[in-house]
Amino acid sequence: MKLVLMGTNAFVVPIFDAIKNAGHEIMSVFTRAPKPMGRKKILTPSPVHIWAENSGLRVHTNINEYDYSPDMVVVISYGVILRDNVLSSAPVVNIHPSLLPQYRGPSPIRTAIYNGDKKSAVCLMDVTPELDAGDIHMCHEFDIDINDTNETIENRVSEIGAQMLVEYLSNPDKYPAHPQTGTPTYTRKWAGADEIIDWSRTAREIHNQIRALGCGRTKINGIDVKITQTEVEGDDLRIVRIQPAGKNPMDWRSFVNGLRGAEIKYGE
Repeated sequence: MKLVLMGTNAFVVPIFDAIKNAGHEIMSVFTRAPKPMGRKKILTPSPVHIWAENSGLRVHTNINEYDYSPDMVVVISYGVILRDNVLSSAPVVNIHPSLLPQYRGPSPIRTAIYNGDKKSAVCLMDVTPELDAGDIHMCHEFDIDINDTNETIENRVSEIGAQMLVEYLSNPDKYPAHPQTGTPTYTRKWAGADEIIDWSRTAREIHNQIRALGCGRTKINGIDVKITQTEVEGDDLRIVRIQPAGKNPMDWRSFVNGLRGAEIKYGE
């Protein structure tokens, strides 16, 4: 099958690699343009861009350059709105990590973790002009553990998504599409302000916040810190890893030892 692949983020790479290894002809790869990264703002290509170049594939970073007639277009975490020049060129399918129509939009994994959900899914769906509203060909549910993070769920989605797409692309007619049912809900992009910890919330809510967003920001004894790993024991929150401003990450005991016996004050 002749394919065009579109994606950007790191968890997409194993999926695209599985598709390539299944013997399909990859006509081209579309990804986001390189972005300045790190303190030195070095222009850095996306993980999909690097994979495509290392695989000897043609790479485009501008969707306006699309001029292909493939058998199918596969889009995963691309971050670019597709226009009619793509949607009318071939069937377009997408992997979306949620129990659709729940959590349409840009952050389904983080939102599910933040909300404390115990289940999610990977859906293989048609791409339509309306956001994440296409008919579904395949759907695979999975459990979310209390200590799962955005990274661990992305890895799981990558494994499941690769298996689903390889199976689907081998015989698309075997998996006819069916409409989504139920009332849609939508996610949003998370911002730095969402990382600020409100200590009046429950231990479970703060734990969900940290594992969803990668960290929680607060003051402890007047020190600006990022809490990067926690655990919940009963109704109590246990801090595992922390990073004081300007310092390397450390375990909680090392941080407390640096306070030299002072009473611990959260949010102050």
